[in-house]
Amino acid sequence: MSEKKMSSSRKHGLKSLMLAIAKGLLEEEDREREEERERYMAEVCPPLQLPGSMQALQELAREIHKKIEEMDEGRYDLETKVNKTNKEIEDLQIKVQDLKGKFKKPVLRKVRMSADAMLKALLGSKHTVNLDLRANLKQVKKEKVKEEDKDSRDVGDWRKNIEDKAGMDGRKKMFETEA
Repeated sequence: MSEKKMSSSRKHGLKSLMLAIAKGLLEEEDREREEERERYMAEVCPPLQLPGSMQALQELAREIHKKIEEMDEGRYDLETKVNKTNKEIEDLQIKVQDLKGKFKKPVLRKVRMSADAMLKALLGSKHTVNLDLRANLKQVKKEKVKEEDKDSRDVGDWRKNIEDKAGMDGRKKMFETEA
């Protein structure tokens, strides 16, 4: 089924015609909206007639104040309804997400990599680091331990120390040496 292609001038003409019709419809909607607003304002807010006496002005102020309170109550009620429905919508969205499905964690495989290979993978091929840790260590030569140090480290026979500290004399010696 071959369809005939429209020429670009015909497409352009149809497009401009549709835009002109849409523009007219939008202007008409705006006009209707403005007329509706004026009708509503005429019904709800009749033109204000200021009385000449002070008492009548006070009465008018009370009536206006009463209407303002009623409007505030209505606004507050609508606000609480909107907040309540927004909360319900959020709860339902959470339920929908839960019902869509659970996500399974993929099983991770162990990968053996050397430290060099890991750094190369993380930092890219430009930055190559060689981690030969043994090359950076200092060489330390063991020296023979002097016999004097060995003697000073030996405390001696532990039984001898216990016997010295036994009894009151031993305890007295401990306090005297500390002071």
